[in-house]
Amino acid sequence: MFSTRSVTAVLGAGLLALAACSSSGGGSSNTSNPAPGGSTGSSGPDLSGQSFNVLGQWTGEEQAAFQAVLNKFHDETGASGHYTPAAGGDEAGVLGTQVAGGTPPDVAFLALPGAIQQYVKSGDLKPLSSDAEAAVNSNYSSEWATLATVNGKLYGVPFDVSNKSTVWYNTNAFQNAGISSDPAAWPDFLNDAKTLSASGVSVPVSIGGGDGWTLTDWFENVYIRTAGLDMYDKLTHHQIPWTDPSVATALNTLKQLWGDSQLIGSPSDALKVLFPNSVDNVFKKNPTSAIVFEGSFVASTITGDKDPAVVGQDAKFFPFPSINGSQPVVVAGGDFAVAFSNSPAVQAFLKFVATPEAAQALVGFQGSGFLSANKNVSASAYPNATLGQLAQQLVSAGNNFRFDMSDQAPATFGGTPNKGEWADLQQFLQSGDVSGTQHQLEADANKAKGWS
Repeated sequence: MFSTRSVTAVLGAGLLALAACSSSGGGSSNTSNPAPGGSTGSSGPDLSGQSFNVLGQWTGEEQAAFQAVLNKFHDETGASGHYTPAAGGDEAGVLGTQVAGGTPPDVAFLALPGAIQQYVKSGDLKPLSSDAEAAVNSNYSSEWATLATVNGKLYGVPFDVSNKSTVWYNTNAFQNAGISSDPAAWPDFLNDAKTLSASGVSVPVSIGGGDGWTLTDWFENVYIRTAGLDMYDKLTHHQIPWTDPSVATALNTLKQLWGDSQLIGSPSDALKVLFPNSVDNVFKKNPTSAIVFEGSFVASTITGDKDPAVVGQDAKFFPFPSINGSQPVVVAGGDFAVAFSNSPAVQAFLKFVATPEAAQALVGFQGSGFLSANKNVSASAYPNATLGQLAQQLVSAGNNFRFDMSDQAPATFGGTPNKGEWADLQQFLQSGDVSGTQHQLEADANKAKGWS
């Protein structure tokens, strides 16, 4: 879902507040409506009368889906979780302020592994109990646990995820252009875009360049397919410079698309398009484009419109194309549940969050669009086949997936509008200058503090 990226845009403010913070634990103020009453079930500990508060970023249908998880936990244990969405969606800023003031929430959901490391270093986060850690290890691939592990201790539970290796397309546009099969390889993808142009589609591929984070997702998917998993890991942690030849290869590959106005229109115009509008260009009435690349949250962006295309019918997706014979691999994003309190109810909740029961309550909620990387949740748990397919693509990747690169970088480099990687890739979209972009990326990376 798009909301997992909204945190990225404001993480800088949150970490600035974090730099001055040190806390002794979370409170339990009732900041939103509690879960409705219910008898304590036999599948959980008896925690009747205990309560905890939760900070997240979800509103609307997403909040309703998360409330279903809190309700189920209440039914099984008697403990009540009180959820508060961060004001204005600025979870990082709100959380940083609360932690700095000594009043953090008991539980928070963080979208960036880098933030987990920062809060561990400041002494604010509590490690998972052995029971919660066992639940994570039983239900998730080892890569997910590694993302939330600091100095050998596990601090976070994977919760909702985004499959960021999906390319969405308008089925009517493909049919009109005579395209009968999904492109499996990069050259096929480019050829299909040219075919769409010849069929009368004015801007075959809609690029949401006005939001710099969309361009980082493009780069990451190309880089992981041209450089491989090991090099992806090294660049993620700045163990190799951005001037490395592997970065040039990825940028030159991207330039085959971004540098062709027949395929993406004017780069200047693309830089004015925000992510939601890039989806609108493909799936609303009288579309001007036929393809948009972004994560699984495109599905909820489509269905969130009052007159949407039908996901799975008018709107379908294919995996990001293979490049030079690269094997299937998935780039993912997501949120982790972390604890600022060691109360029994909080640790029991973190254990519950890691279970298939919690994941099924989340993803089965109609209209939310949530996905889970829990390998013990079947595709049939989802309200439609498209969401189930998106989740299975991610789960079946096993360890052949990597978390979003920019989300693991220091926020000043990988998560701030008009700065760092976001701004550098926006400039590259405009200029196509591979060498200049590499040197600017490396200069900005060297300025950033907090590489892990």
